[in-house]
Amino acid sequence: MRYGLYLAIALIVVVIAAGIYVVHKALYYEGVYKSIKVDGRVRTFLIYEPPHYNKSRRNPLVIALHGGGGDAQKMEKLTNYEFNRLADRYGFMVVYPEAVEKHWNDGRGIEDYTSQRENVDDVKFISRLIDFMVENYSVDPKRVYVTGMSNGAIMSFRIAYELGNKVAAIAPVAGEIPYNVFANETPIAPVSVLMINGLEDPLVPWDGGYVHFRDRKLGRVIGVEKSLEVWVKKDNCTVLKDKHYLPDKADDGTRVWLKEYRNNTTGEEVLLYGIDGGGHAWPGGSQYFPEGVIGKTSRDIDACQVIWSFFSNHTLNA
Repeated sequence: MRYGLYLAIALIVVVIAAGIYVVHKALYYEGVYKSIKVDGRVRTFLIYEPPHYNKSRRNPLVIALHGGGGDAQKMEKLTNYEFNRLADRYGFMVVYPEAVEKHWNDGRGIEDYTSQRENVDDVKFISRLIDFMVENYSVDPKRVYVTGMSNGAIMSFRIAYELGNKVAAIAPVAGEIPYNVFANETPIAPVSVLMINGLEDPLVPWDGGYVHFRDRKLGRVIGVEKSLEVWVKKDNCTVLKDKHYLPDKADDGTRVWLKEYRNNTTGEEVLLYGIDGGGHAWPGGSQYFPEGVIGKTSRDIDACQVIWSFFSNHTLNA
């Protein structure tokens, strides 16, 4: 009798677990890991292909770069899987690449990180990844976009500088142009840019200087307003709308405002979403560390939705 009871309980647990898996799969589906070899290293990435993806036509690609210490799945979780849901709705591909030992070589020159100490060519990796997706997943080479968080955001800026001939737009969140890239390079092509930054970011200071985590200095960045200025100038934009506040939808201690610039001839745009009271966070995403460590996560906007809306309006100019 006791054996029968244990068996019944075991069966219930299995059914519940299976149900949880089915719900997870129904909501987010399953990505697939792939890899390519770049400069002798095997580089991995997680591909999210919508269940009704139409390979008979060319479709957009969103590349989402995780932050320092993260990986592909952590980036999915940080964004609450919203890019995947948007991909289901709008028919684009999402790829979550993975850095060497969890840190991108974004140009800051941090000796503690293998990728930066050994000068791993992550720009080449992203370039080869784009080629792979164009060749194997019917991606439109004129509609390739890059976003990222923190280390991934700073890497997004480097990609825009060095790979602007293959990327139509970028959307860095909680990052700025690294000083070394700013001082030594010039962007090779105009790129539309959407920036999202918290004014109270305790890791990547709004005014630039050293990125830091507690007492560790992690390379220099040039500041939010200076990063904005670089791309407004490169894209030859003029003010479309000066600083204006968006609706305060959540009682979370933050307010979001927006500055908009546009090139009325070629169509490039540069947007800055500033978040009063906002920290080192992905708006609308998970509070991945306590507020005392990273600051507040704004709920007034969903970064994924804002970013896709921006990306969908831009195509690579020949």
